[in-house]
Amino acid sequence: MSIRLTGEHEMTAFAAACMPVLCEGGLVFLEGTLGAGKTTFSRGLIQAAGHQGAVKSPTYTLVEDYQLADCHICHFDLYRLGDAEELEFMGIRDYLDQQALCLIEWAEKGAGILPAADLIITIDDLGDSRELHWQAGSDKGRQWQEKLNQCAAAFVHEGDGSS
Repeated sequence: MSIRLTGEHEMTAFAAACMPVLCEGGLVFLEGTLGAGKTTFSRGLIQAAGHQGAVKSPTYTLVEDYQLADCHICHFDLYRLGDAEELEFMGIRDYLDQQALCLIEWAEKGAGILPAADLIITIDDLGDSRELHWQAGSDKGRQWQEKLNQCAAAFVHEGDGSS
């Protein structure tokens, strides 16, 4: 399934609608070109989970950790990762083992170290809009996929999405 979204507001609103589905914890890869909206999607989800401050891209820190009342989210950006082995030195397995929702941008840079994703969300930059596609990679991901399909249908039906 996919959904087409126009503007940052629709992206963050759809991410907020996805938050109850994804907040139980797991591994989500966010794929797309530079500027496609991976961090915007993450921001919408993290703020919907209760974070009050700014959500910045962890491009230089590699990870931002958000321990929220009902949800623990680790937001990774591996764009500047020099070698996948660096993930071992930063304790990636500790993050993945703590039942947090791990959102990983540029996951391909961690190939060989990162496990398979529960869900892959691909964001296609169409210029004036973005199209999001999701694909399950595990049993948990298949459950999420069904729920996200329902979220997308409701989002479009309510008039928030343009798809």
